[in-house]
Amino acid sequence: MTNQSGSIVCVGVGMTLGSHICPLSRSYIEQADVVFCSMSDKYVEEWVMSMNKDVRSLQKYYAEGKDRRQTYREMIEAMMDEVRSGKKVVGAFYGHPGVFAMAPHKVIKQAREEGFNAHMEPGISAEDCLFADMGLDPGTNGCAHYEASQFLMNEKRFDNTALLILWQIGMVGDRQLKKFVSENRYRKVLQDYLLEHYPTEHQIALYEAAVLPIEKVRIEWMRLDQLCEATVYQHSTLVIPPAKKKTPDAKIEAIMNALDSE
Repeated sequence: MTNQSGSIVCVGVGMTLGSHICPLSRSYIEQADVVFCSMSDKYVEEWVMSMNKDVRSLQKYYAEGKDRRQTYREMIEAMMDEVRSGKKVVGAFYGHPGVFAMAPHKVIKQAREEGFNAHMEPGISAEDCLFADMGLDPGTNGCAHYEASQFLMNEKRFDNTALLILWQIGMVGDRQLKKFVSENRYRKVLQDYLLEHYPTEHQIALYEAAVLPIEKVRIEWMRLDQLCEATVYQHSTLVIPPAKKKTPDAKIEAIMNALDSE
């Protein structure tokens, strides 16, 4: 019989070690019966382990050539086993636990369906760091975010007057979800598609947030036609500034002018 005293909270520790975690998330980690953590760096993982005597890494479920969907199922089951046993469980994830992280969303859904208390606490994400590090405001021209493979594989309404951010550029084209970094030939398909909407010499940037305080942020500018030869990693993000100025909508402008004159 299920012990309904169990619970789970998924928290974010932010991107940079020790700098971004909020007091509430730290408190959840410190007071948990068991903490499961998924971190991008072993030093960040060790830091989380210093907050609680029972911290278990979820990284062991990842493997090159293993379907990531299976990895996430195993992570969820490991956390749910402890919830069902009546423990206060915390899932600690780097960045924001709800951004490009399937396991936190699914384990919360699973726990709620089984009658347990479950919720998520936000964290500073790579998106937050990107806007700060690159001096970009999504409100200036508008901003569209896509996971790189989803962007490439699906039909879309394209707007090159807005900032375009493509996440997980290093895994673009990996439809089997088994690689940590896909081959350059798949990125060439993305590059060719983008060249239909942007000039060859259009400046784009690869961005990577700093994980350790001693690390430098990566902001590497290049021409669009150099993308397929660039060095990318699983956590690399592609930033594409607008290529054109916005064109006012004359019909809407006329309606607004009429309203202003009333």
